Amino acid sequence: MKVKRVQDYISKDWFDETDGSYFERLNSRLQVLLRKDYPDLKGDDFISNISLLDYRLVFLDEVIADANEKNKHVREAVHDVTKGLLYEDKDVQEQLDSRITFGQKVADEVARFGGSWIFILSFIAFMGIWMGLNVVQPFGIAFDKYPFILLNLVLSTLAAVQAPLIMMSQNRASDYDRLQARNDYHVNKQSKEEIRLLHEKIDHLVQQDQSDLLTIQKLQTEMLMAVSQQVEKISDDIRILKVMRLERGTHEDKDN
Repeated sequence: MKVKRVQDYISKDWFDETDGSYFERLNSRLQVLLRKDYPDLKGDDFISNISLLDYRLVFLDEVIADANEKNKHVREAVHDVTKGLLYEDKDVQEQLDSRITFGQKVADEVARFGGSWIFILSFIAFMGIWMGLNVVQPFGIAFDKYPFILLNLVLSTLAAVQAPLIMMSQNRASDYDRLQARNDYHVNKQSKEEIRLLHEKIDHLVQQDQSDLLTIQKLQTEMLMAVSQQVEKISDDIRILKVMRLERGTHEDKDN
């Protein structure tokens, strides 16, 4: 099949139609670069790969520079957001213990001891001994005879004192739960935002960087094709020169 010969708009040399491209088929950004030097270019003007080589190199540099600028912008945006969300995870128990008062320590110890089996068994033993001494009277003394009014007074006093102490300890537990919930909220909020930013970076990588990478690969392929065509033409010229030299040598031998 015969290949159509067309004239290069830039170099004015003649090339096969497969050795270049028409202006309207080029990348839009490459068209902008060409129009800077050749504002009269039209859509049906032919430009050879050789003439396009320098412009493709400039276009390649611009694509790489734009990609680096976009990646820098994304990194700065992520840094600014994470900087604003920076939250130091705190040890709530250590924070509470650092400002505990003596009364709160006593309340915690009373609540801890009052909710143990040691307290229950000790108190049962204490009441048993109290009632046994006043009923059996081994020493002939009964300081609290039945119905053990003094014991009831002791139990009432103990309950009246123990109840607010336990409530104080419960309030500290509530403070701990509240601070822990607040700490968890801030940590979860920061984690959520970091995951969102990670998704944005991945989306940018998939959409923008992949598109730039394909553009760069296309340009590299076109440039390699142009170089290959140049090498092939140089090889053809060398072969033609060799053939002409051989023919000239043959004619000289015949003449001699």
